Amino acid sequence: MNDNHPPVLVVGAGPVGLVAALMLVQNGIPVRIIDKDPNHHIGQRGPGIWPRTLEVFNFLDVPEVNDLGKPSPLIRRYKIGSMEILKAHLIYPHREPTPAIPFYVPKLMGQELLEVILRRHLEKFSCFVESSTELRSFTQSNEQITGVLVKKQGDNEILETFSTKWMIGADGAKGMVRKRLGLTFLGETRDDFRVVTGDVRLTGPGLDRMYWHRFGNFNGRAISLRPTDEVGEDGWQFFIVEPDCDVERIAQSQQLVYESITSMVDTEITFNKLVWSTHYQPNIRMVNKFSEGRVFVAGDAAHVSSPTGGQGLNSGVQDAFNLGWKLALVEKGLADKSLLETYTTERLPVISEMLEVTTSIMNHAMETGSLSGWSNIILWMLGINYRFSSIVLDEFATPVKGKPMSAYGALNEGYLEAGDRAPDAPKLLCVHPENSDTMTLFGLYRPWYHTVLVFAPNPADATQILTALERCDKSVVQSAVILPSSALATPITHSANLVLLDQEGHAYSAYLVKTTKIKVFVIRPDGVIGAIVHDADGVKKYFSKIFREIYD
Repeated sequence: MNDNHPPVLVVGAGPVGLVAALMLVQNGIPVRIIDKDPNHHIGQRGPGIWPRTLEVFNFLDVPEVNDLGKPSPLIRRYKIGSMEILKAHLIYPHREPTPAIPFYVPKLMGQELLEVILRRHLEKFSCFVESSTELRSFTQSNEQITGVLVKKQGDNEILETFSTKWMIGADGAKGMVRKRLGLTFLGETRDDFRVVTGDVRLTGPGLDRMYWHRFGNFNGRAISLRPTDEVGEDGWQFFIVEPDCDVERIAQSQQLVYESITSMVDTEITFNKLVWSTHYQPNIRMVNKFSEGRVFVAGDAAHVSSPTGGQGLNSGVQDAFNLGWKLALVEKGLADKSLLETYTTERLPVISEMLEVTTSIMNHAMETGSLSGWSNIILWMLGINYRFSSIVLDEFATPVKGKPMSAYGALNEGYLEAGDRAPDAPKLLCVHPENSDTMTLFGLYRPWYHTVLVFAPNPADATQILTALERCDKSVVQSAVILPSSALATPITHSANLVLLDQEGHAYSAYLVKTTKIKVFVIRPDGVIGAIVHDADGVKKYFSKIFREIYD
């Protein structure tokens, strides 16, 4: 029996498992994370990081994803067997960052580099991925999970019986956690769309590395070559569409990959190395629920989708981010176990709509040969919301009977409800404590805090609300009074963590607050607006949904 029994076991060390582990250790919850593969994953795989996920990494204090990620290059489209440029265009419309949306430019980063970055951050908390370690079986009771791990050392297998309180299955679509739980995984496997993908190192006249090159159409034969320096100065991520060919056979042969590329690209190519390749056939499936007892699933273990739209990895990271803060509060004894049920109720509608969006883009590509569906702003994921959730509270929104749920709603900067993403606001002057520094709201939000924003004409107006917060655990709730730029300089006599002067009006504008009114926003640890309320009673009502017996 191994003595290494932290309260949470994360199975799978891809981006989803790493984010789950990182959020938990940042919340002070010890984690053990294992992966059955002996080596870390290589390759670009799903490299698209959308703005909402960039915000997640910002909250996790992982700035390297945005800093090192690259914007999408301009796409050049050609006929197969020709270097004649038919069209040059961006895969999605350009958006300039705004005060409310500072991460408005999607970035490209290969999964290999992303995992390296996340492991380094996790290791700061003395949490290391245990490779060559497989979960072989497990059972659970009301109090704990008991299971068997198998650790491979050369030709030997070392068995370990372990016990833990919670488990997160981030072990992929073929992983054992979901199967062992008996969760359904309904959907379809598409036989009409098959691709070979991987990373290759090559050079050739006309293959300018400033561009993303595409030959042919995706409803026929096609090849995509996207330059990426992560693979090498001659590195490319490739996609080969060969409808009438054995894609599995091609993926297993360096020679056939090279032949497929040369058959569609009319230039003298020098091949230097096939880094890796695989074949892919879309599966469109999801679970009926995201947990059973003390065990949860996230990412590909819970849902798989068409790669069109690039939502898969992003959705999995956001699964982990939704679950992490809730599990941390329950493990700390601050929230009832029933809070964990909202992981399913909040994420299930989001994933259901995600599958509809990505499948629609794939169907459009197969019918027309075009990927124009990628221009849909919904893919930015900034409109994803939990307005329908039982744990959000909005005292200003007017319920509309029969209004359809739109968990993947388009971002509307002129409208804001509880359950929406919380906007950013820069250039806030800190007047309490007095340090004359400026900050952003995104610099304030962190995965271990509920942040209560009290918009008030002057500090005294916030007194009752801040008094109501005194019963909250200060390690998980922080407060900030937001004053309009016209506010008079008056002494600060109450217990707000921060008092911020909205010098240029960005916060009042983004949160749609009149400078003469009092309005309170509670921002959840996942950067979602948990509540929009009038006063202290509203704050109490919201936190009564989250914390155990706080205002009884």
